[in-house]
Amino acid sequence: MIETETVESFNTRLTVDTSNLKKLTPSQRDQIKHYGSQAEALLTNRELAMFVHHYKFELADGLVTITGHTDTDNQTRIAIANYLSGTDGFVASLKRAVYQKNKVIAFETTSRDDNQS
Repeated sequence: MIETETVESFNTRLTVDTSNLKKLTPSQRDQIKHYGSQAEALLTNRELAMFVHHYKFELADGLVTITGHTDTDNQTRIAIANYLSGTDGFVASLKRAVYQKNKVIAFETTSRDDNQS
C-alpha cells in the first residue's frame, strides 16, 4: 500500500539538471539549495551518523562470521557487500546534494558580484 508520505516524497524529489547552472531558473536553484540543506542537516546529525556506522559495523561483523566457501556462503558475502555499497551510495547521494547546493550558492555569489561590477 502506498503511503501519502511516499507520494509526496516522489512528487518533491529533485529532478533538476545541474550540469548548466546558467540555464536554471531562480526557483530551480532554490530547490537545489533547499534539497542540499536538508541533506546537510542529515549529514551533520550525530545520531544518524551513529546508526549508519553501527549498521555498517553489523554488516562487517556478518562478513567476518562467514568462514566457508560454499555457493551459499559466497551469495551471502555478495548480499552483504551490496548492503554496504547501498549504504555508502546513500551517504554519497547526501554529499552530492550538499556539493550541488554549495555550487549553486557559489554561482549566485559570482553572478551577483559580476552584476555589481
